[in-house]
Amino acid sequence: MGLMRNIVIVDYQPQWPEMFAEESAHLREALGATLVAVHHVGSTSVPGLAAKPIIDILAVVRALAEIDGRNRAMRDLGYEPKGELGIPGRRFFSRGPDDQRTHHLHAYELQHAEVAAHLDFSDYLRAHLEPARRYAQVKAELAQRHRHDIEAYIEGKEPLIHEILDSARQWRGSPGDGA
Repeated sequence: MGLMRNIVIVDYQPQWPEMFAEESAHLREALGATLVAVHHVGSTSVPGLAAKPIIDILAVVRALAEIDGRNRAMRDLGYEPKGELGIPGRRFFSRGPDDQRTHHLHAYELQHAEVAAHLDFSDYLRAHLEPARRYAQVKAELAQRHRHDIEAYIEGKEPLIHEILDSARQWRGSPGDGA
């Protein structure tokens, strides 16, 4: 299923925000009126944070059925539609071959709880240097330990992600779903 990937964490790259800006323009064109908002999220959106060199993009859409109807336009941009990929209410797209992905697109309808979670998490890390440093350290250790096992890498990050997300929700004043 392509779950064995080479996991590499690199130092922050100053071109990541520009890569996001360029891609968001293409996405606005491809997704048209169904796109409500587009955000740069995840580690590459946090200045100074080491990350896998994959731009994470959050697309807020009017309706999942509308984005499902745009799969051809997404393929034309080089994205592979992957459906929910384990998260109900999400549409996930990856760009680039498994071992050289360049972008991930997470699309949710406006009121989905994951929209606030993605924004709160990234905003919190941008505003709080110490948790961002800790997150980078954990990711680097996990990437070293699980170099080719993306599932173990993701699983290893979960406890810290939940801890940071809880802090982010308190900081933002967002209601949590307890998950």
